[in-house]
Amino acid sequence: MTINLQIDEALVQQALAVSHQQTEQTERDVVEQALREYVQRRQQMKVLDLFGKIDYDENYNYKQQRHQ
Repeated sequence: MTINLQIDEALVQQALAVSHQQTEQTERDVVEQALREYVQRRQQMKVLDLFGKIDYDENYNYKQQRHQ
């Protein structure tokens, strides 16, 4: 997909500088990596929201399950 965006050039250059990639990255590579990290972070936040909301059986014995 082709999208034309105006992105702060200094921000892109800073992202290139901190990317620590072995190969030469393009601006496109940096933007794609930023989007991947953004999506991953949002998915992690959804999982964190579940803590304390899932009921479990208090009599569950994980040690017994391991031996089966």
